[in-house]
This record gives sequence, C-alpha cells and structure tokens, in this order.
Amino acid sequence: MWKFLVRRILLGILIVILGAFVTYSVIRLLPASYLEKMARQLSAGSQGRVSYKDMLDVLERQYGMDSDVFTGFLKWFFNAIQGKFGDSWMYMKPVTKVFSEVIWWSVLMNVITLIVEILISIPLGILAARKQYHFTDYAVTIFALAAISLPSFYIGTVFKYVFAVKLQWLPLYGLTGRYFETLSTWGKIGDIAQHLIMPVLTLALLSIGGLMRFTRTNMLEVLNSDYIRTARAKGLNEKVVINKHAFRNTLIPLVTIFSGLLPSFFGGAMITETVFQIPGIGYKSFQAMLQGDIPFAMFYTTFLMVLTQVSLILADIMYAVVDPRVRVN
Repeated sequence: MWKFLVRRILLGILIVILGAFVTYSVIRLLPASYLEKMARQLSAGSQGRVSYKDMLDVLERQYGMDSDVFTGFLKWFFNAIQGKFGDSWMYMKPVTKVFSEVIWWSVLMNVITLIVEILISIPLGILAARKQYHFTDYAVTIFALAAISLPSFYIGTVFKYVFAVKLQWLPLYGLTGRYFETLSTWGKIGDIAQHLIMPVLTLALLSIGGLMRFTRTNMLEVLNSDYIRTARAKGLNEKVVINKHAFRNTLIPLVTIFSGLLPSFFGGAMITETVFQIPGIGYKSFQAMLQGDIPFAMFYTTFLMVLTQVSLILADIMYAVVDPRVRVN
C-alpha cells in the first residue's frame, strides 16, 4: 500500500508541474494582458511624454514578463515551491492574502450545497430503484435529466427573476444586505443565510441529477444480486435489506463521485458566484482571469490541480475502506 501511495504522489506531482506549465503558457500567449492595459493607461496619463512601448517594456521588466515562456515559468516555479506566489496585479496585495479573505465563503456555500445534495439525491435515487418502471421512477428520472441539462447561469437567472424580482422574497445578489453592520449576531447569520439560498439551490440542482441517477443505477445492480435475493428469502425486513445490505455496496461506486468534492469545496463555483456576485474564490478568480492577472491565475489553477490529485489519492484509500476486496488485492 505504501509503495502504491508513493507512486501515486510522485505521479501527482508530475501532473501538477506539467499542468502548471500548460496554464502559464496559455496565459502568456493570450493576445492581451493586464500589463498592456496598464501601459496604455499610464502612457495616456503621461500626455505623450512616455510612449506605450516604453511603458510596456518598463512594466514587463518590473513584473518579470520580459523573458520567454519557459524561463518565466521556471522563475515562477522556483518561487512557488518556496511559498512565494507574488502579488496580485489586479487586487494589489499578495495572492495568498486575497485567497484567505474569500475562500471560506466558497467553502461554506459548497458544504451547505453538499448536505442539501446528499439529503435529496441519494434517497430519491434509492426510491427510484425500489420503484423501477413505476410513476415514481419516471418522475425522478425526468427531474434528474432536467437538472443535468440546465446550465447554472440559466437556473440562477430564473431563480433571480422569480424569487428576487417578481416575488421579492430573496435578495437579488451579494452576500450581505445594506444594513448588515447594524444587525445583531443572529441577524447577521440570518441575512447571510437569506443571501445564500438561491446560490445553494442553483449549485445543488446542478449536482442532484447526476448523483441521483448514479445512485439509482448502482442500487438497481445491487438489488439484482444473488445475496440480496438470499436475504429476502430468509425473511429479512425490506428496510434491513435496503439500508444494511444493499446501500453499503452502493457506496463503493459513489466514492468516485465524492472524490471530486475536495476541489469543488475550495475551488468555488465560478459561474454561480459570478451570477449572484458572491465574493468567493470563484468570483474573485473569474475577475482576475478576465484582467490577465497571471500571479493570481497561476496560484488558483495550481491550487486546484493539487486538490484534484489529493482527492484522487483519498478516493483510492476510500475504496480500500468500503471494499475489503481492494485491500486484499
């Protein structure tokens, strides 16, 4: 097991390095950059005393962008392994400071979304499997397909139009209200919760469909197994058969889906946070990438790649936990 983990970790490190290099190359090769925009503004502000080309050369030397792509990546990489990720060009502060200021809002929103998703999708998936080819099964399947098919920006826009504009039950955007600072502690919690209802429902709908269908398919496979028929033939209660015998084996393939949760927790929901203007890491990263903020973009994408590799390794370990056959092999 230890040899396997060492190989997986070394492979994961190699994947992260190659992925970071590809990301850096793509950003450097974009037709426009934040430095070019800054050079135009500074050149225009100098009233012709400094040309755009001269100002761009100064900025590129100042920000270390005067070298080729490979040399620039090596400089960034050796600084990164020392924990030096630089300052964000857009936010004018260290990227790690920007990250620490907003990450926990994304984590909070995604944890709540996960709880809602599990409480809805897994019971409905099991119910659809138990009622195969009945009205319940068809209704759950249609709901799952609709949830999978609709994009997040569409669902979010519909929610905003119905619940914020028409019914005026919920705030239109943001994380806090206008009078947030004057509220009591419980009032602040309630205000944040009210602002998170639509983003959480949007994210939950995006994931409920896939997890629901996945649970249904695996539960059907387990329910048709010989040991389930034997358990029923022994006269066991149907709830015991489903909850104790069938559901445990349904968890094994579900580990594959849950292995991707770690990157989503800390990666934020870029589109949903942008639609509702939630100041999480997804929204901040989207704004930074639009401006060509290389230090922030590199930190964000590399952080997600590291989390992805960690989650895959944890998934391999979880396979051994829920399935004894993996430990034997």
